[in-house]
Amino acid sequence: MTIAAITENYTEEQLAGIFPGKDIEWVLLREVGAAPGAEVYFDLDFTADHSRCEALGRLLPALVIVNAVTPTIGDIGYPFVRINAWPGFLERSIHELAVPGDEAAGKIAELYGKLGRDHRIVADVPGLISARILATIINEAWFTWEEKVSTKEEIDTAMKLGTNYPLGPFEWSQRIGPGQIVRLLWSLSKTAPEYTPSEALLRAADRLKYD
Repeated sequence: MTIAAITENYTEEQLAGIFPGKDIEWVLLREVGAAPGAEVYFDLDFTADHSRCEALGRLLPALVIVNAVTPTIGDIGYPFVRINAWPGFLERSIHELAVPGDEAAGKIAELYGKLGRDHRIVADVPGLISARILATIINEAWFTWEEKVSTKEEIDTAMKLGTNYPLGPFEWSQRIGPGQIVRLLWSLSKTAPEYTPSEALLRAADRLKYD
């Protein structure tokens, strides 16, 4: 099976380590385009802008899987499969995916069987499951720091030792990017105000625009 990965952040060796299936040929693409013989496309650098979605749409009916944590399939407007591919999540033992229908769910089950990985089909909502939980924890950590309850380093240490998280909330925030966290929180806050991002997190995200 030939799988094309559209990414500037992974090598073929890294992808083969994440997806240890046999008889898989990975083709790396730096921009959206057709790869000869590819049955599946992973767009790990996906942005939900019109031109990129249109270009990916031309790859259908191949299976197109996009790193779309915040925008839903309805928001995107194309029958792509969503995956949570925030930094650190592809390496997890179970992948979360949202699909446009039963046919796509069947294709995903077949694909993940060949890739030797476990997966779960989840609801097509902003943040899926894990990212929604993590964004909430990160936001609360920023609120806690903003109120001078503790330092960032102490909060990270407490979360790692107390909950066995691989990273603390500020470490996660830095790895994923405050802007990604803020985009998800703003989307969630449209229907649930408790997700409104903290002022400190907003400042961190805004500051990175000019770094």
